[in-house]
Amino acid sequence: MTQTDSKFADSHQSSCNQPSASGVLQDVHISPLLMEDFLELARENTEKDLETCGVLGAFLEHGTYYVTTLIIPKQESSSSSCEALKEEEFFAIQNERSLFPVGWIHTHPSQSCFMSSIDLHTHFSYQAMVPEAFAIVMAPTDKSRSYGIFRLSEPGGMRVLKECEESGFHPHGEPADGSPIYEHCTNVYTNTNLSKYGLRYQDMIPGNADIYIYIYELNQRFP
Repeated sequence: MTQTDSKFADSHQSSCNQPSASGVLQDVHISPLLMEDFLELARENTEKDLETCGVLGAFLEHGTYYVTTLIIPKQESSSSSCEALKEEEFFAIQNERSLFPVGWIHTHPSQSCFMSSIDLHTHFSYQAMVPEAFAIVMAPTDKSRSYGIFRLSEPGGMRVLKECEESGFHPHGEPADGSPIYEHCTNVYTNTNLSKYGLRYQDMIPGNADIYIYIYELNQRFP
């Protein structure tokens, strides 16, 4: 799913306080517990300096996305990479639950909080499907910023990634419109009405004990 390397942290990112260069997006609500739960689930890997990744699913109601599902797929990890295996299985889970693939989350156990070139290519696929898609980077050892919620700028960043044919770690040029290649999301909010429903093994695929699912229920539904 992703690989990271601080040598190829893209310099064309927005500052934390800079307004989004992209157009109007629908809001996304996420449980404040989700990132804490993910870090706890990834703790063993983090202590071994191994990355961990997960996939986020949401439903759309009254023009707002609500992230209700965190899927931790079977994966292969190193200190600077994390690759999800059998992607068709977790996309099948989202389809069966009528969820939108609104993004993904991964750790940087010993690196700073940034999006590498390969992270950007990974995220391009999500944002091409859902414009509101975002990437959460958890960097517990970064004393200046322990996490970030990012997206590619539109149209500049999306165009750069669409036209890029390189693989592996590599630098990207600046978007032609002068915008940052990626930016901090301004449309993602924490919602305390989204509470954890439970953690369980994936039981939709017989015999598969490799996928974990966190479920977050929206306690207060709209009429």
